[in-house]
Amino acid sequence: MDCICPTRPQRPAPSIANRGLGLLRSMALAVFMFGGGGAGAELAPTAPTGGVPDVKVAERIDTHPASGDEAIDRRLSGILETTGWYPDIAIQVRNGVVFLDGRARTEEGRVWAGELAAKTADVVAVVNRIETIPDSGWNLAPVFSEIRSLWTHALQRLPRLALGVLVLALAVLAAWMTATTTSRALDGRLKPLLRDVAARLLSILVFLVGFYLVLQLVGLSGLAATILGGTGLAGLVAGFAFRDVLENYLSSILISTRNPFRIGDLVDIAGHTGIVLRVTTRGTVLMSQDGNHVQIPNATVYKSIILNFTANPNRREVFEVGIGFDNEVSIAQELALAVLNRHAAVLKEPEALVLVDRLGSATVNLKLYFWYDGTIYNGLKLRSALIRQIKGAFESHGISMPDENREILFPEGVPVRMLDGPLAPETPVPAAPAPVVAGDTAGSEAEGGLVSEDPQLQAQARKARLPEEGAELL
Repeated sequence: MDCICPTRPQRPAPSIANRGLGLLRSMALAVFMFGGGGAGAELAPTAPTGGVPDVKVAERIDTHPASGDEAIDRRLSGILETTGWYPDIAIQVRNGVVFLDGRARTEEGRVWAGELAAKTADVVAVVNRIETIPDSGWNLAPVFSEIRSLWTHALQRLPRLALGVLVLALAVLAAWMTATTTSRALDGRLKPLLRDVAARLLSILVFLVGFYLVLQLVGLSGLAATILGGTGLAGLVAGFAFRDVLENYLSSILISTRNPFRIGDLVDIAGHTGIVLRVTTRGTVLMSQDGNHVQIPNATVYKSIILNFTANPNRREVFEVGIGFDNEVSIAQELALAVLNRHAAVLKEPEALVLVDRLGSATVNLKLYFWYDGTIYNGLKLRSALIRQIKGAFESHGISMPDENREILFPEGVPVRMLDGPLAPETPVPAAPAPVVAGDTAGSEAEGGLVSEDPQLQAQARKARLPEEGAELL
């Protein structure tokens, strides 16, 4: 609160003689105030409990005071009582020295009372013994004062706030128009994900510029500078907090750029085999050959080894057959190779192979390699049919396929008991008919045909509910 205090009246400049006389009187008054004994002892200020009193000396001391002590007392008492800042105040004036006693609500009020008395005309010195009332802790006046100050500032800034809201709305509209225009301009030129990323980056940049202008208009330039200065730190914190999310998002961008597979391809990723259903910003969704949905994070997809079975339709299968040591290996190889070459599902290029793999404990192991079209035939079914046909061919040509030899020891011997009467004749076992090799391409009833199941899986994938929402990136 501003206060208009009375000013000291201007007096004519004293002569040289008067100046000398005034100097002598001032020295005498100083000896009278601070000397020992007599009246000076009465004027000496007594220190209040707890420290040295606050003594203020006027900047100018007149030799002929125009106002008496009673006039100074009345003047100061009226001013201090008018403010209402002091619950109780006592003023004593003796020979131009003002003694202030009582209590003030604040420290500023105590200091202000001393300065007011020092600026009063014809006051020689001020002894400020006013005590500050201690705060009880439940004084809510500063809170209300701050609320009133905020309300006043809000009313003063209301026009700026309205203009800032208008500029913010224009910034949002400009960002939306930028995103829409960029998306349309890049449509057909970039992948959907890259197009959306470019549109969003440009729209965010436009919005940030508009938001900075809003802060400047409202008068929060300091906040705007803080936001710009803290962008780096905020980005670092967000990078650590959302590391996995950002890694998956960046991996989705790289996957959509590199195209390691397409929708509907049969792939093997991180040990999971299935048909690709969807690639989103979070992960890749596969439908396994068991009909289950498998969601793999894009970061794992990008860093893993990917087997794409659909990229090349020709696939190779292998299985092993063991023959006895008493058989001619080359004849068995030719017979097995003839079975492979006669089958319509086995490709002629690359050629099929029948190789001797190793010598077992009771058999010579042959490995059979063959190629087939994976888009037409199922590898598991075809291998089953070929194993069945080769077994029939070996049996029809007298090629044995013995089991592992086992030696059984009887330490205590084997008791033998003779039977009375003739032995019963053995029941003849009917010979199995020789299997048909040429033209057997449909497979047995148990094998369910040799056709590939990929079209069926893809049809199921199109009908199934996709657990991962989001736009398709590929």
